[in-house]
Amino acid sequence: MRVHVLQLIVGDKLISDSYNAVGLHLLSSGTVLDAGDISMLNRHSVDYVDIAPRSSEIEKVVEEAPTRQANILQVTSFNNATQGIKEMFEALQDGGSLRNDVVESAFNPLIDSIQEEKDVVSLLLSLHSKDDYTLQHSVQVGMLSYYIAKWMNKSEKDAIVIGKAGYLHDIGKCRIHPDILNKPGKLTKEEFEEVQKHTIHGYDIIRKSLKDETLALVALQHHERMDGTGYPLRKSGTDIHSYSKIVAVADVYSAMISSRVYQQRRDLLHVLKELHRMSFGELDPKITQVFIRNMIPNFIGKKVSLSDGREGTIIMTNPTDFFRPLINIDNQFLDLSQLANVEITKIAI
Repeated sequence: MRVHVLQLIVGDKLISDSYNAVGLHLLSSGTVLDAGDISMLNRHSVDYVDIAPRSSEIEKVVEEAPTRQANILQVTSFNNATQGIKEMFEALQDGGSLRNDVVESAFNPLIDSIQEEKDVVSLLLSLHSKDDYTLQHSVQVGMLSYYIAKWMNKSEKDAIVIGKAGYLHDIGKCRIHPDILNKPGKLTKEEFEEVQKHTIHGYDIIRKSLKDETLALVALQHHERMDGTGYPLRKSGTDIHSYSKIVAVADVYSAMISSRVYQQRRDLLHVLKELHRMSFGELDPKITQVFIRNMIPNFIGKKVSLSDGREGTIIMTNPTDFFRPLINIDNQFLDLSQLANVEITKIAI
C-alpha cells in the first residue's frame, strides 16, 4: 500500500526502492524500517513510499516499545558541556575572557556523542542537569542548532560552527545581575531592557575574545525576528544572518520546553504548534518547517495523555495536520484529526 512518509511506523516493510527528488537511491525494496530510516526519508523530503500490508504485530511492537533513556556517554557529555558553560560564565564575571580551546573541549565531545542519535525528542526529555536554566538552555540550544543544520544538509564543519554559535548564544547573560535573570515574577520595563542587553554583551565578549564575527553576530541577533519585531536592532528578513535564524528556532523551542522560575515546561507537541504559528512572520518559515518535519516522526511510539483523560500511544502522524495523530488506545484507533475537542495534553518518553 502507498502511504505518506509521516504515516510510517517502525517495522513497516518497503515493497519498492525509494529515491529522493534527484534520483538518489535511499532504501531498497524489502527494507524493514527503523526510526533512522524514517528520519532519513524525511530529511530527503520523500513524500510517499510503498509498503507491505501491516500486521497487528507491527502495531503491537510500537505499543510495547521500551522506554528509551540517554546513554551514559550522552549524559556525561551533556553534564560536561553544562559545567563548561558554567565555568565560562564564572571566568567572564571575574574579568576573564573566552578561549576557543576551552569552548571546543566542552562542546565538541557532546556533538560526538549525539551525532548518530535519531530520537531527538527522547534525548531532550532524558538529558537534564541540576544547574540553572541559563546553563542547561545553552547546551540544549547548541545541540538543537547542530541538528537543524544537519537536517538542512549543511556540511559537518558548518553544522558544528552553528552548534557552537547556539552553545554561546546567551554568553552575554554573564553580565546581567542574577536577581534579574532569576526573578520569579514579571520583569519591569527597566529590567526587561537590561535583559535585552545580553545580546550586545555577548557580541562584545565573543568578538573581543574569539575574534569570530559570525559567532558574535549570532549572539547579537538570535532574538531578532523576520518581521522586525525582535531586538536589539529590530533587524528583519535578509538583514539577519542565516545562522542566527537557525539558532533563533532552537532558542525558542528550548525555552518553551524548559521549566523556569516564572514558567512551567510546556508539552513538546504544543511547543511545535507554537513554532508553526511563529513561522508566519517571526521565525524563518523554511528553517521552522525543516525542524518540525524532522521532529514529528520522533513522536511515533510515544505514550500520550489526552484532554478527555484517556491514555494511548501515537501510531501514525497525520500528513495534513502534524499535530493531530492517530492514537492506539487499548487496541482501538483514535484519529485526532476527526475529533476537534480532544487534544494531547502530555507526552511521555
